[in-house]
Amino acid sequence: MAHADNRIYLASQSPRRRELLKQIGVNFVVLMLRTAPGRADVLEVPLENEAPGPFALRMAEEKSSKGFASLNQREIISRPVLGADTVVDLDGEIIGKPRDLAHAEEILKRLSGRFHWVHSGVAITTANGIEKRLSSSKVEFAPLSPRTITRYLNSGEALDKAGAYGIQGRAGMFVTRIEGSYSGIMGLPLFETVELLTWAEIKI
Repeated sequence: MAHADNRIYLASQSPRRRELLKQIGVNFVVLMLRTAPGRADVLEVPLENEAPGPFALRMAEEKSSKGFASLNQREIISRPVLGADTVVDLDGEIIGKPRDLAHAEEILKRLSGRFHWVHSGVAITTANGIEKRLSSSKVEFAPLSPRTITRYLNSGEALDKAGAYGIQGRAGMFVTRIEGSYSGIMGLPLFETVELLTWAEIKI
């Protein structure tokens, strides 16, 4: 049965995911998950020997399912909950958001002149269960000079993004080639997201 008001909850604070959902006309409400140490709804820590892609998918699934479970606790209207997670994969190593500018600089130096992978997991939970998808894209960076890295760090874009860069911002000029989903690299693969919304009987 289709949802009458056609709205979903987005269990993400990412402004880029909000922009992408608006781009395809999805009506959503942001559902905030707890992030305080010791009380976080989702513990974003890889399991032992967990590969980057499966980790991103598990995080998306946990954000979606924990968000849906919280609806009854918060006594708010039950609607499908969409969760997503994005990680950068360099030689099989999970590269998340940088701790600080020094860490961001270290990450960008490692990405310079090389290919890396970006994995974006997306999941949706309804009263009927959970469905999930994984989008994996290959990204090639041009060689980055120390001056280029410094200027990018000074722009303020690096700190809240997996891999210390946002392809939709100034870092777009670093990218020489991609194989895969541009929206997935941004943080929400739209093709896979629409598949999930269709499964959840949300009309776009």
